[in-house]
Amino acid sequence: MADPNSYRVTVTDIDVPFTRLVAFFVKAALAAIPAAVIVAIILRILGALVASLLVGSGFAPFLR
Repeated sequence: MADPNSYRVTVTDIDVPFTRLVAFFVKAALAAIPAAVIVAIILRILGALVASLLVGSGFAPFLR
């Protein structure tokens, strides 16, 4: 059940200046670059581990 002291609120407008919005998206884009590099490194390590496990178990159709 809902709390009798709670109220429902509907946001109808957010006033953000264009330059601040552009600055936010530029910062987000620049922050995504190192994150993508870190994810790529993690995926490469996981891929190398899986490949080494498959080769070690004798299943290596990609080496033929």
